[in-house]
Amino acid sequence: MSVNENRDMNRDPITGTPGSHPLGTGVGAAGGALAGSAVGALFGPIGMLIGGAVGAIGGGAAGHSVAERVDPTGEADYWRTNYNTRPYYSSEYDFDNDYAPAYAYGSEMRAKYGNREWDDALESDLRSGWENVKAKSRLTWENAKDAVRDAWNRDDRTYRTYEATDKYYSDRFTTTAKPAAGLDFDTDYRPAYRYGTFARTQYVGREWDDALEADLERGWDKAKGASRMAWSDARGAVRDAWHGVEHVLPGDFDRDGR
Repeated sequence: MSVNENRDMNRDPITGTPGSHPLGTGVGAAGGALAGSAVGALFGPIGMLIGGAVGAIGGGAAGHSVAERVDPTGEADYWRTNYNTRPYYSSEYDFDNDYAPAYAYGSEMRAKYGNREWDDALESDLRSGWENVKAKSRLTWENAKDAVRDAWNRDDRTYRTYEATDKYYSDRFTTTAKPAAGLDFDTDYRPAYRYGTFARTQYVGREWDDALEADLERGWDKAKGASRMAWSDARGAVRDAWHGVEHVLPGDFDRDGR
């Protein structure tokens, strides 16, 4: 089989069987440069996915260990760009001194509390801790809590989505995989599947083609973490995840009843 034929059939990186064809348009959060970014174990919040599958927040499911943290630098950059578009924004306050500590606190607490839902008891806990972490922020808890929750929710979507994709690909790997000697799912393949899922939400409006693949290849060395796979080995898993988002996430993943 030729290289082009294999790529055209979008073969499964585990089983070698033909997969879904390109969908034509990426769907997700606001686009941005991905290649070359040091994005950490989770790659960063992934925003909205197919059909609102990660929309309303009902409490997280995973990702509260230190190894499962989002990239704080990337998140600071995101909020710096978007904070003044949020409904709670007030021009009385600035980003660096006032809002940045609130966003950082929300992200830190989502990682700490894991699968707890945001409710009155949790908010009471976070209120109690705000004075100790606010640094120079002039925000009272009443002013800060919406920004804290904004960051919590944004990270929560990421943790729950990666939990779903990890389970899906891990189950397939366990039953059908014939990995290269010495490679395993957790260390080697999972970063590739997460990279593909993340890329799908970042490159809005792009098809999988040679140009996109070149962009992703440039980013792989920094995104791969501990994975021992070269891009030539990881490419199939990345592409499988790129095209497979709709198949991985349940139709009512956000638990909103739709």
